[in-house]
Amino acid sequence: MLSNNDGNIIARSNEAKALGIKMGEPYFKIEPFLKKKKVKVFSSNYTLYGDMSHRVMSVLQHLEPEVEIYSIDEAFISLPAGKTFDLTEHGHNIRNMVKQWTGIPVSIGFAPTKTLAKLANRVAKKNAHYQGVFNLTAQGDMDEILARIEVGDVWGIGRQYSKKLNSRGIFSARDLKYANDNWIRKQLTVMGLRTVWELRGIPCIPIEDAPAAKKGIITSKSFGRPVTSLAELQEAVATYVSRAAEKLRSQQSIANSLHVFLATNIFKPEKPQYSKSIMVTLPEPTASTAVLIKHALKGLKELYRPGYDFQKAGVMLAEIMPASCRQRSLFAPVKSDKDLMSALDRINRKWGANTVRYAVSGFKKSWTFRRDHLSRAYTTKWDQLPVVKASFPGN
Repeated sequence: MLSNNDGNIIARSNEAKALGIKMGEPYFKIEPFLKKKKVKVFSSNYTLYGDMSHRVMSVLQHLEPEVEIYSIDEAFISLPAGKTFDLTEHGHNIRNMVKQWTGIPVSIGFAPTKTLAKLANRVAKKNAHYQGVFNLTAQGDMDEILARIEVGDVWGIGRQYSKKLNSRGIFSARDLKYANDNWIRKQLTVMGLRTVWELRGIPCIPIEDAPAAKKGIITSKSFGRPVTSLAELQEAVATYVSRAAEKLRSQQSIANSLHVFLATNIFKPEKPQYSKSIMVTLPEPTASTAVLIKHALKGLKELYRPGYDFQKAGVMLAEIMPASCRQRSLFAPVKSDKDLMSALDRINRKWGANTVRYAVSGFKKSWTFRRDHLSRAYTTKWDQLPVVKASFPGN
């Protein structure tokens, strides 16, 4: 699987890994090798991924009462208290149901805390012996398993924390479990201390019934080709604002400021370089696509400089707050297009993204990122549904 603009390899099958194909490898460098080995290459297909993720999560929510959707490909389940059953068997039942209803293989890890559950899931995924399900609570010596897991693979421990822990002689999840609390809190903050307690089997990170509202929303993509004209940059920025505003309204929020940024391609040093951003403070907090586009394009005009090959543009909505906390201007007349935005979102949800859009966001969009190896939209477009051909005996 390739990243945006078919740039880098971001996912590999086991067969591809066995050929020595590295994560993050630039596609153009190994394209001849991939063709020689007849490796199937696909562009990122976010519409398909999102739809399949929704289907998997719907199955989980159908099977279990308390599910936290953590990301597009990960969820936490809180099992009913007091209910006793074979967890491994239960995990295989869930796994088989998801596979039957969606065709997606999943791995499942059972543990008393979310941090341990992620490690159990890692064991289930990496070790074929467990057939996709691993129950950490059934293991006699949990420390033996934690000792085989590098500290950098623990949820919440990134590269920088790993270096700091390694310098302290902490190399495994087991080492971290028995680390000094005061030192951990000082070096890794209270969140790091919660991770340590979770490794000890003490739940500190609860299941969230609903995802927390985002405090910042960024929409940005690299262009499929260099862009030089202000008109095409306006199309791109208006497109990104429209998507960001839709996300903002979906969480019932409003934004008080927005950032617009432009950048050339730093990997082409022979070309003139330019990278700059601007922050626009809005007259009052809003989630209106029209208002946000107006101010974003105003900021873009200040940023734009002719004579550059721009590779990327984007917008970020900031100072986000609940829509119920809107502070009105004392002097400006009250204006609202809430009903218009609601209608816009309903139409696009029902009939597909960009069914209704602002004309300034463009139509042909020849600047959009490349996806030369895009798979079909098997589950979201009627004309791309899988076709099954069957024959009957004697025919």
